[in-house]
Amino acid sequence: MKTILQAIALLITLLLPVDIIAQHKVEWQEPMGKKRNLVQFTGVVVEGDSLRPVPYTSILVKNNNRGTISDYFGYFSFVAQEADTIIFSAIGLSQAQFIIPDTLTNNKYSLIQVLRADTIHLKETVIYPWPSKEQFKQAFLSLQLPEDDVTRADRNMARADIKERASGLGMDGSLNYKYALQQYQSKLYYAGQLPPNNLLNPIAWAKFINAWKNGDFKKKK
Repeated sequence: MKTILQAIALLITLLLPVDIIAQHKVEWQEPMGKKRNLVQFTGVVVEGDSLRPVPYTSILVKNNNRGTISDYFGYFSFVAQEADTIIFSAIGLSQAQFIIPDTLTNNKYSLIQVLRADTIHLKETVIYPWPSKEQFKQAFLSLQLPEDDVTRADRNMARADIKERASGLGMDGSLNYKYALQQYQSKLYYAGQLPPNNLLNPIAWAKFINAWKNGDFKKKK
């Protein structure tokens, strides 16, 4: 009895791997029974204009969940089958397809896939400076404009306004250049001797006192 049980267990052990291998083969066959070989599919995805690599491109087999994504340098590699339709898609680029040939002589295939820039046409957008057309219309109708160009020019060229704007402006390039030349000229003029000291100059003190009385040193708002 023990010998019979050992023989049955050995028979089951021998038949089990055969059944698994048979199932694996059937899983990769076409419905019509044509076998498709596995292919190590590798390649690089680049842009059509600059030939720069396209990182993180989605690479999927059509009507299937198998696939991968390219790395930072646009390189990809995964196992596919002969006659598979491969779809390449990336943000900002047009989608592309490639069919792996079914007449390969080996189990490896390489590809350089080029993706073109995708042009997207957006609808026209109108931006108003007011939340609604009614408020914009009311503000536009209540706007008071000068009667003519001369009136507008006189208002922009008023002396008080020009003086106020000029007081807040720094020296431009021309004035800075002129100031630098004056300093350099003064340095050459007094070369080899002490420059004058206005601390004991009565004229300089008179100018300082007049400027102080006129309020030239007050902080301007």
